[in-house]
Amino acid sequence: MQDFAKRIIPCLDIKEGRVVKGVNFEGLREMGDPVALAKKYSDMGADELVLLDISASLEKRSIMLDVVKKVSREVFIPLSVGGGISSLEDINCLLDSGVDKVSLNSFAIKNPEFITQSAKKFGSQCIIIAIDVKKTMQTKSGWSVFVKGGSEDTHKDLGEWISEVCNRGAGEILLTSMDCDGVKQGFDIECLEFVKKLASVPVIASGGAGKMKDFLEIFQEDPKGECLADAGLAASIFHQDIIKIPDLKAYLQSQKIPVRI
Repeated sequence: MQDFAKRIIPCLDIKEGRVVKGVNFEGLREMGDPVALAKKYSDMGADELVLLDISASLEKRSIMLDVVKKVSREVFIPLSVGGGISSLEDINCLLDSGVDKVSLNSFAIKNPEFITQSAKKFGSQCIIIAIDVKKTMQTKSGWSVFVKGGSEDTHKDLGEWISEVCNRGAGEILLTSMDCDGVKQGFDIECLEFVKKLASVPVIASGGAGKMKDFLEIFQEDPKGECLADAGLAASIFHQDIIKIPDLKAYLQSQKIPVRI
């Protein structure tokens, strides 16, 4: 029986210093100021906060340290940052700027040994591997891993990548279904079921949340006492106040899901 609290994590996708959100990784619209939104979620009781610089890898530039420093001064919950991280020095700078965890994606695919090096130097608890996936007929598992903000198909098989990142010392997996992203029709249950069978580390479900029941679906235990995700991440439903974090936690608690109130 899993009795540890499930986490609710708002995500701020950042481009050119502003929070943006699209559907299926396309049609980005501005959603507001990252510092103001971060403070709002911290005050509302979010368990963690994720900042993703979604164009850093595509534009071949480093992480947005100025934004990170401003956000870290305003929030009092664990902060994870990703986008454009390509060296141990990048990670060191982020940790010095008040970040608790880093999220690796494009560079980790290009150089998997970087996961091993990062985990050894900073500890697995600090290393999240973000995996953006899309349904395909081209890989063994039926899912292909994408990089550079979802713009490039690596043709890497999801199952093989999950096994490798776990073996290399990743502390957590942030799994985003590009097919479900921004659609608000629920998390990608089929993909989560596949990943949970392979992952030996906690899984953060991302992409598709539209109602409170969607979170319940990924947190409810099966007869074996297992569930699909350890945390649920969402963006638009929180940015647009479709769901408020305190209401979501109260609902989950009423459904016997352990959460931090």
